[in-house]
Amino acid sequence: MTMDPTTRTEVEAAAFRRLVQHLRDHPEVQNIDLMILADFCRNCLSRWYREAAEERGVDLPDDDAREAVYGMPYSRWKAEHQLPATPEQLEAMAKRKGGGS
Repeated sequence: MTMDPTTRTEVEAAAFRRLVQHLRDHPEVQNIDLMILADFCRNCLSRWYREAAEERGVDLPDDDAREAVYGMPYSRWKAEHQLPATPEQLEAMAKRKGGGS
């Protein structure tokens, strides 16, 4: 099946909104776990969002892009939901980056 460009953009936007909502609904999923498993996290998604805005001539500060993804100021999300990384998470992240054994 082929989609016209407008429909494709609408479908992609809907999928993006659903992904963002899913991440908001699951703050127990830590960013480091997303990085280990999928090589992206909420911060990556907010950066991609900001970059897409900038490509279209829209100045979007990092804080605003992060709030669009997190649904609240990033500092608040970190205080309420981010746990310290465990030794196991840090080891897995190091291996992911090629720094592990």
